[in-house]
Amino acid sequence: MSGTRWVDPAPFEGSRPRFPWWIWLPRWAKVVALPFVLAGLAVWLGVRLVLVALRYPVAVGVLVLAVVAYREFGLSPLVLALLSLVAGLAIWFGLHRASFLRHCWYRVVTEWRRATIYVPKWRTVVRLADLAKEHRGKEYRPVLRRVRAEGWRDKVRVRMIPAQSPEQWEARRENLAHSFNARSCRVRVLKPRLLELDFIHADPLARPVPIPRLDDSEDVDLKRLVIGVTETGRPWRLKLLGSQVLVVGVPGAGKGSVLWSIVWQLAPAIRAGLVRLVGIDPKGGMELGQCPDAFAKVVYDNGPDAVELLEEIAAEVKARASRYRGVRRLWTRSAGEPFTVLVVDELADLIAYQQHKQLRDRAARAVQTISSQGRAPGVATVALVQDPRKEVVSFRHLFTTRVALRLDEPIQVDMVLGDGVRQRGAAAHEISENTPGVAWFKEDGQREPDRARAFHVTDADLVELGLFLAPATVHEFPASHDRREAA
Repeated sequence: MSGTRWVDPAPFEGSRPRFPWWIWLPRWAKVVALPFVLAGLAVWLGVRLVLVALRYPVAVGVLVLAVVAYREFGLSPLVLALLSLVAGLAIWFGLHRASFLRHCWYRVVTEWRRATIYVPKWRTVVRLADLAKEHRGKEYRPVLRRVRAEGWRDKVRVRMIPAQSPEQWEARRENLAHSFNARSCRVRVLKPRLLELDFIHADPLARPVPIPRLDDSEDVDLKRLVIGVTETGRPWRLKLLGSQVLVVGVPGAGKGSVLWSIVWQLAPAIRAGLVRLVGIDPKGGMELGQCPDAFAKVVYDNGPDAVELLEEIAAEVKARASRYRGVRRLWTRSAGEPFTVLVVDELADLIAYQQHKQLRDRAARAVQTISSQGRAPGVATVALVQDPRKEVVSFRHLFTTRVALRLDEPIQVDMVLGDGVRQRGAAAHEISENTPGVAWFKEDGQREPDRARAFHVTDADLVELGLFLAPATVHEFPASHDRREAA
């Protein structure tokens, strides 16, 4: 009471304490239940031991044998066996290092990282990163499913909690990377509610990739052209047949490595007349002029000759489509005419930086025709550009395969590879200047981009390529349909 006025006391804001249900049981019930509880704990412990033995059969077997040998024969045989094991592992490492790392060392590192890094920190990290939720007194926490160490990265499989999306994990990549002592983190979706986090510790593409020897075989797979190595050690396969390729990167990023890796792998088919290269180099031949024998026709400027060549190829696309109507839906070797690859070293010089508006518009229309209609008739475009903005390449969506080398700005990564790829870890703007040829690439329909490095092509390699192609017969553009019928 305050004078004659009643004042309500403040409501109690503390949470009501919760007690486990078995506390309220009478004492006699607890005594009766005690043997059953102990038996249940023994069964649980036995099951856990069996699961550990099944998960680590080799380690458990070696430990059991060591204990038995020590009890039966003493310490000396055990030490001898241990030295023999160490010697065997050293011989294995010397004879075949890759299999030793994959089947032995990485498994040891996996269990070490799981026990010392991920399991102790997991609960705290997901709580502080707001990836765990509490509802009605119950905590829902993402489940750490599996850890696999591969030397340069750790693959951590996670099961998300209900009502959670991959975007929430992508937004916290940097938090997770620093929390688990990694250089960076990438998020990949395996299936609904199941993610795999790649914690990167080193760069497997730090060293240049040597180019393979030229092969005389004419059997070139245009859908799986090997032009380098991915960071997982697999071949970087580029799709040319049925695709249009856009390569974007700042000066010195390695666009020439990608270009000449493609030409190098096509060289046997070029010499056999199965593939024809047509090139435009607005820089006066500084790039394509290094090996002119690879091209059936090449123009070294961005003037009328270059525009006429583009329009000639656009007309060829339409002519081939007319000939294939009702016969085939996609170019094959049995079509009787070579697969054509148009290489434009700096696309922006033709469609954006050209001073004459009429030439600029004609070039843009021709390139759009080739890019949008060349897939089925067997005409592919490999366009290289430095600036991916819409003002420069307004039709970059027509290129179904896009390669992002080192870029200047983070926003350019999404411009080239698509919205959201930077959040999933495609950091093309963070590629080092010391690793030319390293790129992120992505095809239409592919959610996750891949990281790879193109072959390192030197001037000496280009001389060898020119000698390889010099004896080849230059094939002209195929004659018209009417002339073939007349023949």
